[in-house]
Amino acid sequence: MKKRYKIDVDCANCANKMEVEAKKTEGVKDAVVNFMTLKMIVDFEDGADPKEVMPRVLENCKKVESDCQIFF
Repeated sequence: MKKRYKIDVDCANCANKMEVEAKKTEGVKDAVVNFMTLKMIVDFEDGADPKEVMPRVLENCKKVESDCQIFF
């Protein structure tokens, strides 16, 4: 299942690093972060609950940029 999220990130380099961290999150099959549109598309693993996975994605992304936001 794929879902789109609005994000707030300061630079393209940080957006790329956030994408890498999001992909490492348990329950995430794939993730794409687009700095130009400020969107993140997350493809969840089968059976994963987005409401449980997204807080972990945000936590991992905050390792890259502590003030980033993902609106879910």
